[in-house]
Amino acid sequence: MPIIQKSGYKRKPFYLINEHFETIYPSAFRKVKLPPYEQERLELVDGDFLDLGWIKNGNSKCVVVSHGLEGNNERPYVTGMAKVFSENGWDVLTWNYRSCGQEMNRLKRLYHHGVTDDLGAVIDHSLANAYDAVALVGVSMGGSTTLKYLGEQSDQAPEKVIGGAVFSVPCNLYDSAVQLTFKKNKLYRNRFLKKLIVKVKRKAEQYPEIDIDGIDDIKTFDEFDEKYTAPIHGFDSAMHFYTSSTSDQFYPDIRKPVLVVNALNDPMLGEKCYPYELAKNSEYLYLETPAKGGHVGFMVRGSEFTWSERRALEFITKLERKEKLV
Repeated sequence: MPIIQKSGYKRKPFYLINEHFETIYPSAFRKVKLPPYEQERLELVDGDFLDLGWIKNGNSKCVVVSHGLEGNNERPYVTGMAKVFSENGWDVLTWNYRSCGQEMNRLKRLYHHGVTDDLGAVIDHSLANAYDAVALVGVSMGGSTTLKYLGEQSDQAPEKVIGGAVFSVPCNLYDSAVQLTFKKNKLYRNRFLKKLIVKVKRKAEQYPEIDIDGIDDIKTFDEFDEKYTAPIHGFDSAMHFYTSSTSDQFYPDIRKPVLVVNALNDPMLGEKCYPYELAKNSEYLYLETPAKGGHVGFMVRGSEFTWSERRALEFITKLERKEKLV
């Protein structure tokens, strides 16, 4: 029953007065000093590509870091994670989901919460570098993708993949989408939709059959997913996309230890995004629900790193050393 009853996150800065400040401030203002990545383009079997960013220090172990919706590997929550691991004996492999790098991807498909084949290709590529151990870290959508991958792979997951840690995860995709319909979350909804609409317009330049008539009038994720996410990626409807792609249905099949951290005041997560029952019935799903933290926040007074970055390092280091996790 790996539910962590007492979270270690307590020292948030005093000026982060509520969940929205906790969420917005680090996204907008946090800076992480990190040397440039060693860039690599990974060509995929379907003719598309993924852009990768490495930090290689000649270590025998590697952490793969996956970003969130409309993010990329330059976001501070990725570079912070990359820095804390690279300074503590790990090589780091970050990557951009299709269309999230500097260049639009080639194929009609983009990316979404349920896509795991690209993560699988990145993991296989990391293993080709002969590491003794590979760990997975995912943030928000990247956490959802990571958990879904581990559940899908189950007993067939590569032996050298030791497990991982994920944060601010929309464990139930539809429940999370519902939160973005609320007035209090209008800022997040509009920000995501604005970026996604620009991306679909760019994709329509490559594939004119994508109908962008009325796209600027879209105000909700239901509308966007119904008109674009679902048909572009082979789903019958937005609801078919949500039910097929939600990661929580795969948790019972996970066979690698993974830490799931969702703050109780995360404005983008609903009740179903806190999978207590699934964690109680799992030997591998370690659920931690700090009272504060917002969405991808977890800042700490006087620290270069967020608590989530330190927590990921702590948990994965114990994994690698085969120490007791709780």
